[in-house]
Amino acid sequence: MAANRLLQHYVDNARRLPWRAMPGESPPDPYRVWLSEVMLQQTTVAAVTARFERFLSRWPTVEALAAARDEDVLSEWAGLGYYARARNLIACAREVAARGGFPTTEHELRKLPGIGGYTAAAVAAIAFGRRAMVMDTNVERVVARLHGIEAPVAESKAQLRKLLDRITPETAAGDFAQAMMDLGATICRPKAPDCPACPLNSGCAAWASGEPERFPGPKRKTIRPVRYAIAYWTERDGSVWLVRRPSKGMLGGMAALPGPEWTDEPATGAALGHVTHVFTHFRLELSVVSAPAPVGEGWWHPVDDLAEAGLPTLYRRAIDSVLSSRNALAA
Repeated sequence: MAANRLLQHYVDNARRLPWRAMPGESPPDPYRVWLSEVMLQQTTVAAVTARFERFLSRWPTVEALAAARDEDVLSEWAGLGYYARARNLIACAREVAARGGFPTTEHELRKLPGIGGYTAAAVAAIAFGRRAMVMDTNVERVVARLHGIEAPVAESKAQLRKLLDRITPETAAGDFAQAMMDLGATICRPKAPDCPACPLNSGCAAWASGEPERFPGPKRKTIRPVRYAIAYWTERDGSVWLVRRPSKGMLGGMAALPGPEWTDEPATGAALGHVTHVFTHFRLELSVVSAPAPVGEGWWHPVDDLAEAGLPTLYRRAIDSVLSSRNALAA
């Protein structure tokens, strides 16, 4: 049976990750599972591992996170991207703490702030042993290749979910979910899959075809619209003026250079620096311009210590562009 072969492969080859209980061990703390799954959305394991451990050292329990200041959590999240995750993380922690712990079922987990279908299924299966369809990008690719699904994943999710349901065992739900994730991450890779090492290769349509990379089909290309923004650079006595963005909207609650709302019209005039930053649904062209006086409510932050300001990647890159231009002129 495919599930048994996969589970044995997992026992022999499971990756050691700081949020994971190894095969045969007691299920991990649901707080660690939930936190890791939120961090891993749109972010690689390599990027998350160190940040997860640092985050956990500051807030080792969901109760500790619930009691933290929003600004501290957002600052710690800086650089991980997709900042709505951080705001939802805070809201979810407070609700879980108020109710005395995480619910144990996928249905109840989905009622918590920021927990969607995938995260609810992952926590239910991994932390509580509930049978659930845990289907991330890696699992989608494994299932598509097993069954020779050529359509892009975005167009075949319902079919892939039904096929995953067929092979998901009634027991060992957490190990099976993580085994599928590991298989997609380490063997059934997007490029150059190691099919001879795969425990499921005997029944894999993609391997039998001789062209496993052809499955699933590539995502249809879309053209991202372009937006434009201006950020103000005001410097005094070796410090630059920073503000906190509105709590709702893009980069909500994050530290930033001040500036007007982003628009569809290009900025004009001389700029101290410029960056192009790609978001999920659009591309942003940001120009940094000099401003003689502080704009908005904020604080002075030493230029030499901006790495500790909790700035998201967009504004870190904008500041780097100003400093690089300045250094080039001084050379």
